[in-house]
Amino acid sequence: MANVLPFSYGPVKEPADLRDLNEPLIDHPEGQLFLNEAFKIIMEEVLCKGTDVKQKVCEWKEPEELALLLDLELRATGEPQHKLLQRIKDVATYSIKTSHPRFFNQQFGGVDYHALAGRFLTEALNTNLFTYEVAPVFVLMETEVLRGLRQLVGWTEGDGIFCPGGSTSNMYAMNLARYRLFPEVKSQGLWGLPRLTIFTSPESHYSVKKGASFLGIGTDNVILVKVDDGGRMIPEDLDEKIKLSKSQGAVPFLVSCTSGTTVQGAFDPLESIADVCEKHKLWMHIDAAWGGSVLFSKQHRHLMKGVNRANSVAWNPHKMLVAGLQCSALLLQDNTNLLKRCHSANATYLFQEDKFYDMNLDIGDKSVQCSRKVDCLKLWLMWKAIGSIGLAERVDKAFVHVRYLVEEMKKREGFHLLREPEFVNVCFWFIPPSMRGKEGSADYQDKLAKVAPVIKERMMKQGTMMVGYQPLGNKVNFFRVIVFSPLVSQKDLDFFLDEIERLGNDL
Repeated sequence: MANVLPFSYGPVKEPADLRDLNEPLIDHPEGQLFLNEAFKIIMEEVLCKGTDVKQKVCEWKEPEELALLLDLELRATGEPQHKLLQRIKDVATYSIKTSHPRFFNQQFGGVDYHALAGRFLTEALNTNLFTYEVAPVFVLMETEVLRGLRQLVGWTEGDGIFCPGGSTSNMYAMNLARYRLFPEVKSQGLWGLPRLTIFTSPESHYSVKKGASFLGIGTDNVILVKVDDGGRMIPEDLDEKIKLSKSQGAVPFLVSCTSGTTVQGAFDPLESIADVCEKHKLWMHIDAAWGGSVLFSKQHRHLMKGVNRANSVAWNPHKMLVAGLQCSALLLQDNTNLLKRCHSANATYLFQEDKFYDMNLDIGDKSVQCSRKVDCLKLWLMWKAIGSIGLAERVDKAFVHVRYLVEEMKKREGFHLLREPEFVNVCFWFIPPSMRGKEGSADYQDKLAKVAPVIKERMMKQGTMMVGYQPLGNKVNFFRVIVFSPLVSQKDLDFFLDEIERLGNDL
């Protein structure tokens, strides 16, 4: 069966030859043939066309039309394999091409082929990262990758775990901070606890409030600390709000600061916040899901000065490092096995005490999950391929692109920055010609708020590129372009500016 491995180019059956293979494909040679044809489609439609600037970022269809085209209904009888291959092609065709150089919409995108190979491999191996006996390679690998990330934070020891996203990492930090202060919560629940309060900025990720809700702390007990004009938390206000919370009978227990806020890309002043946390003996958590990757860069790691003083750090390599979804780590300075003590349930069918190897290698009780995907391989393989130097260059290149984009914006009429970017988020309004010079008119803000949604609709329906927009506080809708994909060139940035003008000049 040498000719039916994925990506092989030897003789294989054409899709038409598979049309009568309706029997199950498990343990069947034709199943490998089908997989080989599916991989060919993925390579062509996703990895070739999906990264080609001459191709569209998306083939937009209205929901009703798309549902009909995909024939989503599930039936009692199966379909012939040639139809299934067409289904795969349709899924690829009508999905958003997040690896496209002109996908600027989210804080994930682009593609690293070493990491992608790791994603293919973990899917094929289909193992669960909870015991050494079923995942020996990955238990050791996750330990090493987490150690490497902690070193960049500045810790020589500690703990950590890969989580299904930064939101979950933030929730883990809350749960650990609460358990450290009130370990009885694990067995007795919330009934005996005082009112607990969390402190964060209004520009922090929404998962802070979600976590407070999920853990029974309550969203009303998330206290918002004032930010400066750049969106950075003000430590003096944090100190005052902690004092006020104590005076009202509450027990402050965690500060969640942000390194790289979602919208503006702001970095909270970690050194000063650490001083406040030490003064009040609060757990300091840093949501660095977006900005943590600057730690690879000698040129830009100063943005996270003081990170080593935190108790925990959330970091998503699937964002700026392009490791691929999902790849999110929670890093802890703790070396007292707090993760396991907080979350363990000691299931004897998994974690037997009389195993023939070191039980500390069974890491499943650190997690609130039982089934846990392997997320370390994609990062490990990419890191092995290009090294810390290559990852640093990737970060530095993103900053170079942002500087170029901002300078080009300043040369064009109609582009108005919210502020000089601190990170790789560029936030701006596009002012159509019909509105220029009319900033003082009564309906100006109302009209401006409608510009970004219209341009976004046009670009999506034409499929030329994708960029996000949002309001923020009293600021009406503005664009937020995220520039970090290693596939992006200066020509793509020029195209971006040209396309915003083309789509919005008649408004």
